[in-house]
This record gives sequence, structure tokens and C-alpha cells, in this order.
Amino acid sequence: MPVEEFDVVVAGGGPAGATVATLVAMDGHRVLLLEKEVFPRYRLGETLPPATVHGVCRMLGLTGELAASDFTVSRGGAFRWGTDPEPWTYSFADSPRLTAQTSFGYQVQRARFDEMLLRNARRRGVEVREGCTATGVTEGDGRASGLRYTGPDGAGRAVRARFVVDATGGEGPLDAGVGAVRPHPGLPRGTAVSGYFGRCPEPAPYEGNLIAAFGGGWFWYTQIIGGLCSVGAVLPPGSAVPAEGDREAFFAALIAECPVVARLLAEASRVRAGGYGRLRVTEVSSYERTSFWRPGVILAGDAACAVDPVLSSGVHLATYGAVLAARSVGGVLAGGVDEKTALTEFETRYRREYAAVTGVLASFHGTDAPADSYFQRAREVTNSEHAAAESFVDLIAGVSSGADSPLFDHKE
Repeated sequence: MPVEEFDVVVAGGGPAGATVATLVAMDGHRVLLLEKEVFPRYRLGETLPPATVHGVCRMLGLTGELAASDFTVSRGGAFRWGTDPEPWTYSFADSPRLTAQTSFGYQVQRARFDEMLLRNARRRGVEVREGCTATGVTEGDGRASGLRYTGPDGAGRAVRARFVVDATGGEGPLDAGVGAVRPHPGLPRGTAVSGYFGRCPEPAPYEGNLIAAFGGGWFWYTQIIGGLCSVGAVLPPGSAVPAEGDREAFFAALIAECPVVARLLAEASRVRAGGYGRLRVTEVSSYERTSFWRPGVILAGDAACAVDPVLSSGVHLATYGAVLAARSVGGVLAGGVDEKTALTEFETRYRREYAAVTGVLASFHGTDAPADSYFQRAREVTNSEHAAAESFVDLIAGVSSGADSPLFDHKE
């Protein structure tokens, strides 16, 4: 079989892969995206902050489709964390970088949202192939020259490209030869046990998201659509989670340990059928690669770095990095900048965002403190000119980088 030729080949069709592929294709370049699964497929991580909705999705041309959906609109959230006995809240409207038209996000069904992104990539000119697993990077002239992959029929294939983007995730099958994994020293690994509940009330006063600490760890409570909520407990390292058949009583006992979540679920019912019927166990960790690129290869999304979900920043960080990657690749392909300059800038900006998020995350895990201390930490790590509480909202909303961000024109 002849080797196909593209400008860019992307391995992985999640939010990072679909975003970088779409933006590069919209610049007129030939892009192939390979995704090992067939969408829709299940994923955790339901939160889209304002920067993702009004920054990334605006650039992709998806804001209208999101607005027409029935996803829960999120105008802020709440934490039951630290020394404050009652939940404390934040509102996106408190960010000076957001307007009345942009001070909200969504809580989404990831299977549906990710499928939206992938369909949009096709509409924008990306050659999307599902059921195709990238198996390795090919080399030539001292740099990556393309990918080998296995098609839906099991046959091996190859593609040549100027750039390979690895967006296969933290445990993807592709070994792109870019850096080693470096766990964040202040954020230990954990284990999440999660399921879905119906007939759930909104976690007042804001729609969408509640994060609540309890003696054995912490919970998320995220309303997605109607009365359907994603609920999960994140447990510290070494916690033993029962086998699948014995998890129901274990999960119910965890909920009973967290009064604020137990009250919200008092009249709710656990979903036990369909794609949301299982109690799932996933590993939670914060890490970054020692390098985000090498000649011909760029890492995006969890392939580059990941954070634990306390601040609900996973999709933001993945798509922000994808936008940076697309800008740098587009600049090189257009001949306006050399590869080393472009990708060094990409990595510097991406790491800066990762450092800001993990800097605040570490304060959550390291102390039992009042809400004001988390606000102040956000102001410090982002070097913000705004007040401490506003700086915290900027970080949660994904707009803390301000005028330096390629995502957001808050004058819009």
C-alpha cells in the first residue's frame, strides 16, 4: 500500500487532538486524525470553563452548537474545603476578564461533547479515521517523518507528515520518544471511584459544580443535564477499592462520610443501566513530560501534562495546549518562523499554564486553610494585578494569562 502524505498527522481524537487538527486544517493545511475508538465513547471530565467555551469553541465555530444543546450552564461553583464550615462559592461574573456574555461555561456529557468536536473537525477539512490505532513514529533525516498505524481491518499502514501530534493521552499506545513523565511533587496520586445519579438537585447557589472534602478524601458533584449528575470520590494513595461487584456498599459508605454530598443525593437514585450504569475506578495524578516536543513531534493534552480534578481544569489545559500547538505548527508550515523558535514558545506557554494550575492545586492539598488563602495563592502564582478573589476566578475560568493568551479576546 502506498504511503499517504499529509502536512500534519494527529494521533488521538479527544479534545486536544480534535482541537489542534481542526485549527491547523482551518489554516488550509492537510491534516489526518487517527482515533483508536469509534465515537461516541465514554470519558470523565465534564467541566468546560468560560475560556474553553468562548475561547476555544469560538475559534472552532462551535459556540452555536453548544448554545443549542441541553448541557447545564455553569455560572460558577462551590467548594466545601479547608477550615470554612459551610461551602464557599465563586462566580465567573466576578472575573474582570469576562463580560456578561462570556461569564459562563457548561457541564457536558463528554461522550457527546467529544463527538461534537470530532464531527466539527471533519466539517472543517480534517481527514478523520476512527478505529485506527497509532503504533509508532517513523523517522527520517534526524526527525519524525510520520506514523505507523493499524486500520479497522487490522492491516498495518503508514503516513508521512511534516509534523506528528501525539494526543493519545496519559496512557496512550504511542511512544513518541518525547521526554519522560515527571510527577508533580506536591500532588500525590489518588484513586477515583465515580458513578452517575438521576433526579439530582442543583448545588445551589450556582449551577454545575460542587467540590467537597471529607475525612477520607474529596468528592465532586457535577450536574450535567437535567437531573443527571456525575459524582465521584477521590481517595488518597494506597486506598483499597473493592472489586466491581462489591463497590456499591463501599461507595454508599463514602457518600455517608460527606454530609453536604449526602444531603444532595438524599432523594437521588444511582443510574444502574446503560453507559452510566457502572461504578468506575480511575487513577488520578498530576504530571508533566520533561519535554513537550522534539523535531517533528508535539505532545498535546494528557500526553504532555495532566492535573488532578479539584479545580476542574483538565479540558481547559488540554485544549489550551492544543491551541498553542496549532499556532506554532501553522507558523512553521506557513514559513514564517523556524521550528525551534515556534515550539519553544509553545512549550513555555503551555508549562506556564500548567504551573499556575498546579501551584493553586498544591495549596489545596497541602493545607487546611480558609478560602482567602486559596484566593491569595492564585494571585501569587498568576502574578495577577487583580484582587485575590478575582485572581482565583480568573484561574478557574481559564483566563488568568490575560492578554498573553491566544484563546480569549475579552473585548468581544
